Amino acid sequence: MSTTFQLDTATSRANPTPAPMKRLTVPAIQRRKFEGKTEEPLVMLTAYTARQAQLLDQHCDMLLVGDSLGQVIYGLPSTLQVTLDMMIAHGAAVVRGSYHSVVIVDMPFGSYEASPQQAFESASRIMSETGCAAVKLEGGQAVAETIAFLSQRGIPVMAHVGLTPQAVNALGGYGARGRSQEEHAKIIADGQAVADAGAFAVVVEGVVEPIAVALTQSVEIPVIGIGASAQCDGQVLVTDDMLGMFERVPRFVKKYGDIAGMISETAATYAEEVRARTFPGIEQTYQPKNK
Repeated sequence: MSTTFQLDTATSRANPTPAPMKRLTVPAIQRRKFEGKTEEPLVMLTAYTARQAQLLDQHCDMLLVGDSLGQVIYGLPSTLQVTLDMMIAHGAAVVRGSYHSVVIVDMPFGSYEASPQQAFESASRIMSETGCAAVKLEGGQAVAETIAFLSQRGIPVMAHVGLTPQAVNALGGYGARGRSQEEHAKIIADGQAVADAGAFAVVVEGVVEPIAVALTQSVEIPVIGIGASAQCDGQVLVTDDMLGMFERVPRFVKKYGDIAGMISETAATYAEEVRARTFPGIEQTYQPKNK
């Protein structure tokens, strides 16, 4: 006897049901800071996959496809090995999985530093091949010209100052920045430079708190903190860090869950049932239909 089974594609993981939410825009993010103040802080988290985007989207204003995926997804030692193709593939997935948040894609190391023209070639690829709303690049005064070049050509840019992970070799590690008067002044100058160049927002990472507060108060664009201050205009974290996927995380991370423990326990239960031949059961197998 031959029996044909038909899969239910209506609930396919590849075809999520869109949430009835309107997509935010870069100008809408900019308007959240009015006359130097942001009444409701902006919420940003990293996302690397379509499903992750689906789960985070309704809770966030922005989803960042961060080059941190090099470490989080690929197990690389730093972000320096991340390629433009990797960022585009994950950026497109996050755009497909979201309906509300502004999606921003990191420009990886080596894709924008040589010249504004190189940056435009890379950024235009990211924008056209992912459908994202903006790109993010690291650096202050040194990349101000590039930010202006991109902004003037219709590519919204989020800047990133303070602890810039792509410059880890030059910085000598991931320690907090701004402990000297000279570095304090440089970070503030960097933030002002990217704002003046046309960045629509700026991430400030891993700085002593007074710098984050001063920068937030001194620029008109939203300042998004990570390891900075609750007084910033918004916050961002690596989602996998705050979910508790990793045992070791930066000091500035608050773990809101223990997803690593849950995964381990669930896998252990599955393995036990497989070895005991209690899975699959009658509910998980296809039986012949009685005629």
